[in-house]
Amino acid sequence: MFKRTLMFTILAVASATVLAESKGQGNLCNALPSHAQLQAALDGSVFPTAGVSNGGLELHMWGTIVAKDGTVCAVAKTGDGLNDQWLGSRVISAQKANTANAFSLDGALALSTANLYSAVQPGGSLFGLQESNPVDTTVAYGGNSANFGAQADPMTGKKIGGVNVFGGGLALYDAKGNMLGAVGVSGDTSCADHNIAWRTRDALKLDYVPAGLTIGDNIIFDIVGGVSTGGFGHPVCLSPANDAAVNAAIVAAHPLGVIVP
Repeated sequence: MFKRTLMFTILAVASATVLAESKGQGNLCNALPSHAQLQAALDGSVFPTAGVSNGGLELHMWGTIVAKDGTVCAVAKTGDGLNDQWLGSRVISAQKANTANAFSLDGALALSTANLYSAVQPGGSLFGLQESNPVDTTVAYGGNSANFGAQADPMTGKKIGGVNVFGGGLALYDAKGNMLGAVGVSGDTSCADHNIAWRTRDALKLDYVPAGLTIGDNIIFDIVGGVSTGGFGHPVCLSPANDAAVNAAIVAAHPLGVIVP
């Protein structure tokens, strides 16, 4: 009788703990945009208006939002079919969100995934970072593929992990500079991914970046002869002039929010 009572007590405590953790994760996601809001922001950012370029190949995209603890809150995509966009970019978008969230600070320095490229190369100040925090493959590839990019995407509610070190991942900050999580975008050149993520974050009104390496956590094109002048540069993708010009125009059209004290 005692053993049975003890077993029931342990099960009850375990269930209460799981429920509390589930509610905690849910609360973190509740502070972030819904799947519908991410979908609308991504749709408007990938194809904003006729003739406006993302600086890439103008492909369909994946977008993922994670909460502060790395829990995937929403996964969306443009294009209806499973392979209307690069399938591999679904997990990459989640990696990018996880990375921007994991290496940005609450109320302080924000680092985009684009900012990490040079630092993780051999001889860089963060060499080896890309090998840390591996992707949970059971989360990345589990579930029904028919739900990929939908509200019921199998990654939702789970922690994906992963580190990605090229453009497309940005931390999300509210109007007081508090970090709420991050967004990751993938499916085009890494430069275009960054630009689309920048537009998407602006559309979500979570771009109140408190501090960064340049214009907030914008991409930095300062690699000369294979070496980044400041140590946090990102390579150009299609052409130096085009990549820099398109990014500058997007940043000017979608400036970072001004933090309210």
